[in-house]
Amino acid sequence: MAISTMTVADMVGVFFNQDAPIHVSAFDGSSFGSKDAPLNLEIRNSRAVYYIAECPNDLGLARAYLQGDIASPELEPGNPYSVFKQLMELKEYTRKPKKTELAKLSATILSHGIRKPKPPEIELPSLAQRMAEGIMPHTKKGDAATVSYHYDQSNDFYAMFLGPSMTYTCACFPTADATLEKAQDHKLNMVLDKLNLKEGDSLLDIGCGWGSMEIAAAKRGIRVIGVTLSQEQVDWGTEWIAREGLEDLAEVRLMDYRDVPESGFDGICSIGMMEHVGHKHYHAYFKEMLDKLRPGGMLLNHQITRCNSFQGKRAGGFIDRYIFPDGELASPGEIEVTINNVGFEVINQENLRQHYAITLKHWNENLQDRWDDAVKLVGEPKARLWGVYMAGSRFNFELNTIQIHQFLCIKPDPETGTTTYPLRPWWNR
Repeated sequence: MAISTMTVADMVGVFFNQDAPIHVSAFDGSSFGSKDAPLNLEIRNSRAVYYIAECPNDLGLARAYLQGDIASPELEPGNPYSVFKQLMELKEYTRKPKKTELAKLSATILSHGIRKPKPPEIELPSLAQRMAEGIMPHTKKGDAATVSYHYDQSNDFYAMFLGPSMTYTCACFPTADATLEKAQDHKLNMVLDKLNLKEGDSLLDIGCGWGSMEIAAAKRGIRVIGVTLSQEQVDWGTEWIAREGLEDLAEVRLMDYRDVPESGFDGICSIGMMEHVGHKHYHAYFKEMLDKLRPGGMLLNHQITRCNSFQGKRAGGFIDRYIFPDGELASPGEIEVTINNVGFEVINQENLRQHYAITLKHWNENLQDRWDDAVKLVGEPKARLWGVYMAGSRFNFELNTIQIHQFLCIKPDPETGTTTYPLRPWWNR
């Protein structure tokens, strides 16, 4: 079906200079740019146009890509990272559309009637729709629903790209050429070392995932309780603990961290969980951690952050509808202020931004290597989703538009005062 007045190529030309290094071919037979361009995109149907017209941002593009309405020979299955880099290079070739051009573009689209094609089936309702259904953000009910949406996928699917460690958080690479497994093992043991835990001590792991920290801690003789809101993760972690013969030391529970009845822990770790909390709830979150620790006990909080406090807290439309519903990020400075105000003393703060970019590179490559199996297991739209999410995240960590920080904190002990911990960092990692 040809679109009257303007072709799809004409529409592309509204936003890009003619010398832009991109070639676009469209379903209406039109094309934009040189066929020798390094990036080639195919717009396969009118639905892609309507998706982008309705949401001219990452959400519209994601809908079209997940449905297969936009394609490129440069897109590696499961790893579209190279295309992200090429799209970023197009910024210097963009042009400011004239009002007359935008009016003509709008008239062309509307000449076929107002159309709002259905989003992909895997898309979540909007925040307003979720709230209308009684799923309020950052409540126990809301957290359970959103965490279940992200993590209660197929455990076998996650295993395809996470590898044997089943660790879905930033690794720490001792060297740039270290394997993903070595880097994840290094990260888990670094956390335990920073917490200064010894055999017989107790650890609470908030947002424990599939149980990798429970295994690492129990193997060092540490008594550990992990909590998660994902039943799939509980099943995997419980079986893993039993297989290792560590039931006397490790446990994984389906439980909100606010409902953990125990207290007096020697250490608490929260690795990749704070993204779900909501910045307005940070104070209550850290207060909960403070109350669950013994005096002199330590907290290791590991979370994705913004780079500064001027960036917005909420995630964009794509992340909210497809990856982390209700997800919010704050700057490291804002987080540290809250930690101090609650009553913790911050001992150490470390930025692992570069490590997360490398971690995501490995995950993307793992998914790419198992692409056919992934599609069979969860379907092509969902497999595409995780590929584009991880590639986009890697790119943003490389650009320093997001970071990831570890905060090591201690609950002050009035009896021991300044001798609570060693004078210098004690971990050798």
